[in-house]
Order: sequence, then structure tokens, then C-alpha cells
Amino acid sequence: MLYKSLVRSHLEYANSVWNPHRLGLIKYLEKVQMRATKLVITIRNLTYKDRLKRLKLPTLKYRRIRGDMIEVYEILTNKYDNRVNFYLEKLQDSITRGHSLKLVNNRYHYGLRKFSFAPRIVNVWNSLPEIVISADTTEAFAVINKVH
Repeated sequence: MLYKSLVRSHLEYANSVWNPHRLGLIKYLEKVQMRATKLVITIRNLTYKDRLKRLKLPTLKYRRIRGDMIEVYEILTNKYDNRVNFYLEKLQDSITRGHSLKLVNNRYHYGLRKFSFAPRIVNVWNSLPEIVISADTTEAFAVINKVH
């Protein structure tokens, strides 16, 4: 399908580096997907959510979060170069509930750093269940993460 290969790749390019946090930018990107899904003539008159269901597409916001979680998984399980995770600090004394790879949630005061990759992913990553975190491969993590 042309949409999945052409439009989607442009909308998701470099998601882990550039991830909009302002509501206006998020809505603008989602509008592009809305228009693209209307190009399918047989489902043009359906609502946006129904068009996404029929095309078996998630929202762009979900795709960005899922992509971030896959990146974090690959960083923390050493699938990348070890020098990459210098800003992802693992929680040392994890006496609370959760999984074994919890990250420290640092506070940032400046918007430039506050909305970057590491601060953006910590809360979502720490909320994942142990069954998702303990996946053996990236593919297994992506499938289990999609279910949960």
C-alpha cells in the first residue's frame, strides 16, 4: 500500500530524535495521516478512528511511544554500542514494585532537555510490566509490548 510505504515513512522519520511535544505539532502530524487515510476511496466516509481500524494502523502518537520503547530496550540490553546509554541511569535500589531495569527519573528545568529522549521515556518505560522487559529479542519485545 502506497500510504504505508511513502507517507508513513516521512511522518515517522527520526522519531526518537525529533518527537513533537506541543499539541499543535502533534495535531498537525495527525492531520496528515487523516488526509492520507481519506485517499482510500472505499473507507473515505468513515470516521478517522474507524479508518485506522480498517487499515490496521495505530495512531502516530502510539507509534512514537512504541518506537521509543524499542529504542530503550535495545540500549538497555546492549544491542547498541555501550557508549550510547550514558544518559540512561538505571535505578540502583529498586525496592518498589516494577521490573528489574527501572530508570532514574531526573528533573530538568529547561525545555530543551526536558522534552528530549531520556526524560520523555522514563515514566513510560518504568510502567511496563516485567514480562515485556524480560523479552529475549527485540522482535519478541515489540510483539509483547504491542499486546500490553
